Amino acid sequence: MNNIKTRFSIKDLENLSGIKAHTIRIWEKRYNLFQPNRTETNIRYYSLASLQKLLNIAYLNKNGYKVSKIAQLRSNDIPNLVREIAKVDDPDNHYVDLFKLAMLNFDQSLFYKTFREASQDNDLSYIFHNVFVPLLNQIGLLWQTDTITPAHEHFIFELIKQKILIYADKAVDEAVQNEKSKTFVLFLPDNEIHELGLLFVNYELILRGYKSIYLGQSVPINSLEYLTEHYDEIVFISSFTIKPDKEIINDYLDDLANKVLKENDNLFLVSGRQTHHIDLSRLDNKISVFNSTKEVLDGLDNYLQQVG
Repeated sequence: MNNIKTRFSIKDLENLSGIKAHTIRIWEKRYNLFQPNRTETNIRYYSLASLQKLLNIAYLNKNGYKVSKIAQLRSNDIPNLVREIAKVDDPDNHYVDLFKLAMLNFDQSLFYKTFREASQDNDLSYIFHNVFVPLLNQIGLLWQTDTITPAHEHFIFELIKQKILIYADKAVDEAVQNEKSKTFVLFLPDNEIHELGLLFVNYELILRGYKSIYLGQSVPINSLEYLTEHYDEIVFISSFTIKPDKEIINDYLDDLANKVLKENDNLFLVSGRQTHHIDLSRLDNKISVFNSTKEVLDGLDNYLQQVG
């Protein structure tokens, strides 16, 4: 059975393109840009081709082209014009749209092709912060509005994860080992599975030549205690996306501080959506909270410069 989503409501188009449904209807009626289909019960829907065309039109419109002028172009000329503009003026948003299309169509080939194109002129750090992070933010909203399924989300997450792991593997071979004794331990709390940001931090640490111990998903605090017996000056790093629950998040941090941060020089850095529920007034002074993965890395760089 083919599970690829090929029918989109006008609300889906709005969520995926950022163009209001009312505007889409005007473009459709005034300029005949789209030809919606109808189900047997007379409900309008749009094809994947219509979605792709809308993304291209929206892109051109954001880059100064009037819709009335776009409507005069031949259909085959629209994506060509988008590619020409993207190469010069605004490639990042174009890559986001292409990755979205790859996700919607479960198209690995399009993902790989787009990544190859993006990586010709940019390193992984640039791609992660300027393409993948905006893409992941949009995916979160699409999932919340039922525009995509968990299968779409898992598909694109795993492809991004593969790329980060490939780059990390290469970095291990090429990095010059840092002489500093500091050790980094990266983990996610119990029942937390969203690890892309943490995997990227792991890659950046390897690139800098630091010892990074990546423990991955759903690690209990008791398991971290073992590491404190074998390493000095550990910087623990985590990401709270859906866990711990907001009702217990400060209790979790208190427990972590008591078990791995007391009577030593260890630190704990954390980012993620759930950190907004932290009562900062209760926070141990060895715990630092950041809004994003980029902020974690920037804070880390500043700290490492201070300690030499």
